[in-house]
Amino acid sequence: MIMGIFSRLADIVNSNINAILDRAEDPEKIIRLIIQEMEDTLVEVRSSAVRTIAEKKEVERRLAGARREQEEWQRRAELAVTKDREDLAKGALLAKARVAEAVAALDGQRRQIEESLGKQNEDIAKLQAKLADAKAREQVIATRQKTAANRIKLRTRLHDERITDAFARFEQVERALDEMEGKVEVFDLGRKPTLAETFAGLEAEDGVDEELKALKERLGNRIRPEAAR
Repeated sequence: MIMGIFSRLADIVNSNINAILDRAEDPEKIIRLIIQEMEDTLVEVRSSAVRTIAEKKEVERRLAGARREQEEWQRRAELAVTKDREDLAKGALLAKARVAEAVAALDGQRRQIEESLGKQNEDIAKLQAKLADAKAREQVIATRQKTAANRIKLRTRLHDERITDAFARFEQVERALDEMEGKVEVFDLGRKPTLAETFAGLEAEDGVDEELKALKERLGNRIRPEAAR
């Protein structure tokens, strides 16, 4: 068998797949080998069951023939008695007894084959269940393997030197812009506003005062009638 994971059918049926995978350096490869070995064993067990069924049918044919022969000797013994031939009747009964022994042996052989076939059916059912479990675990392992590979790929990209260089260049641009803005602000430090700038400020304040006055008048007209009621 492949890699000697299992030495016989009982090993597969009684195996703990989790324990095997926990000890494996490459679980994905091992689970594939386990599945292959289980499938090969299943083919062998089914082939053996086919042979057992064929053997059972052969024994049943021989048993049926022996029983017919037994009945025939019984009929002959009865015929001999009706013809007053005790010697022939005794001979027929002796032949019937010998055939009866063969019938008993064949019937015992048939029962043994049926027991063996029943055990094979149980083994096949257990093996199929183990195989289904292994295939389900193979899907889980494959999914985990794919997820891990994708995470590694993503981490590799995040740690790519080209991305690191791009971020570094971006930070350089931001620092350059900060310096340019700082130079503009330096020109305003300690400088008194010009006469025109002062008047512009006063005019802006007048505009705001006028807008505030108009707003108060509108609100006042809206509030007074309500107060009168």
